[in-house]
Amino acid sequence: MDLQSDPIEVSDETESAIREYHKNGASVIRGILDQKWISTMREAIQRVLDHPGSASVEYTPKGEEGRYYGDFFLWRRDPDFEEFMRHSPLPAIAAKVLKSNSIRFFYDQLLVKEPLTKEKTPFHQDLPYWPLKGEDILSIWVPFDRVGLQQGGVRFLKGSHHWKQRYAPTAFGKDSGFAKIYAKMGWEPLPDFEKNDNTYYWLNWETEPGDVILFHPLVIHGSGGNQSSNQRRRALAMRFLGDDVVWDSRPGTFIEKETIQEILPELNLKDGDQLESPCFPLIRTFSIQPETEIMKQNNFQENSIRNSSHE
Repeated sequence: MDLQSDPIEVSDETESAIREYHKNGASVIRGILDQKWISTMREAIQRVLDHPGSASVEYTPKGEEGRYYGDFFLWRRDPDFEEFMRHSPLPAIAAKVLKSNSIRFFYDQLLVKEPLTKEKTPFHQDLPYWPLKGEDILSIWVPFDRVGLQQGGVRFLKGSHHWKQRYAPTAFGKDSGFAKIYAKMGWEPLPDFEKNDNTYYWLNWETEPGDVILFHPLVIHGSGGNQSSNQRRRALAMRFLGDDVVWDSRPGTFIEKETIQEILPELNLKDGDQLESPCFPLIRTFSIQPETEIMKQNNFQENSIRNSSHE
């Protein structure tokens, strides 16, 4: 595959969102995804929900109302997730945000909260969960439904990515299998920021399908349950890496979970290694243009999406 793409062209709105991201730790870009991307990925998400993967987690206890479902590395088993990872506008956005000449993909994470799901996503920072060192790391939260706070929209603690403190990871569910792994880290637990909610300034946005939220790996964030009786909350978190990221073999990261390791049989990185592994593909390299009006990658290429059915 030719990894050289066309130059990135970024709108004034996107430039503004990138500045807000660096200042505040999170920002929103409106209408960046074509309807065909949205429709294709909704179908792909439903396939995953109907046929959960080996690394999936059901965070809602059995017998409880609703469903909070999580899954990882979906691009490795479904071609539409891989197409989205490689050919959507998101890699171009990541390159611009990170000011990187190349973009590597860390992983995708599906987070679905069906109507009347009570389970919250606890407040946390992302980077402590990951075996990574470096500054060039970006998450992009992609909703496939209309989402506000009532549906479990994400809240971000403004500016918290500038703090020096890194907190211990928190398991999303009691029976998820991650709690014992994270305990190895021995870091200070995250304070209860909700207890003094009015002391801090929180960012959140009502989003429509096609919008995306950029957020920093150290910004503190979390979400409530889905209180709606009829609105779903289907979202993907896409994790992108830039030029300076290397492997961090410290204990207690999510990569230690057996079900994660089973889907990454090629993984053989040592502390300080560049992430040159088929587990974390180099998506494309970019020639970055700082002053532009539109994003060329937003033009959906119909033939880049595989519409084949999957069982």
